[in-house]
Amino acid sequence: MSDQTHTTSPPHFAAHNLSKHYGGVAAVSDVSIEFPAGSVTAVVGDNGAGKSTMIKMLCGAVRPDAGHLTIGGDEVRFTTPAAARDAGIATVYQDLALADHRNVVENLYLGREEVRKIGPLRLLRRSAMRRGALEALADLKVRVPNVDREARTLSGGQRQGVAIARAVHQGATILVMDEPMAALGLQEQGRVIALVQRLAERGLTQLIVSHNLDHVFQLATRIAVMRLGTLVAIRDTAETDRSEILHLISGIEPAKRGDAT
Repeated sequence: MSDQTHTTSPPHFAAHNLSKHYGGVAAVSDVSIEFPAGSVTAVVGDNGAGKSTMIKMLCGAVRPDAGHLTIGGDEVRFTTPAAARDAGIATVYQDLALADHRNVVENLYLGREEVRKIGPLRLLRRSAMRRGALEALADLKVRVPNVDREARTLSGGQRQGVAIARAVHQGATILVMDEPMAALGLQEQGRVIALVQRLAERGLTQLIVSHNLDHVFQLATRIAVMRLGTLVAIRDTAETDRSEILHLISGIEPAKRGDAT
């Protein structure tokens, strides 16, 4: 009988025993969680549950007091959000951080513009950037009226698509999104859902923070519930329901039928 070695691929992204204190208050306490490649994980919890601090530690905005992160099994430590971006972690905040008075092309290349040098001059390669923007949007099936339009003229769903496309175009393999469907109409919500699904099929790891459980169940494949700074449960979306998630968020046992009111 031949001797075979079985190996397990490490999760694409993981947090190990993360903790963060502010004075005597434990905002996050000893949280460990894995985010497999291609997964879409929603992080939910009541106000003060620690989810915002947790997400900020994952994307380099806050340094943990204890614990560490791994990507592909290798330990990483971020001192700034820029260091996290260099490691492939991009965050799309609720305000999207688009430059309103710049067009779609300029927003996609914001901070990473393509230039050519002519002596001491550095000139933008506008035609090349425009072609790259068109290709990036087409690749993700993000529709905008015109890439020469200023971001302020786009609808909420179009702006969301541009912000996500920018993150992917700039090399993100782990995408953190804050309330990605807030204030969007039903049609635009559908486009965001389809985009999230396409990114998952490509193997991107996605983390979503949302207070809206309807959105959570539409977007996520798994739900991580935080309460009072701790991770209390992780559930596959297909194997749970709103009632259980609400119970986990609140810690209050659901009322039984026949109980006096």
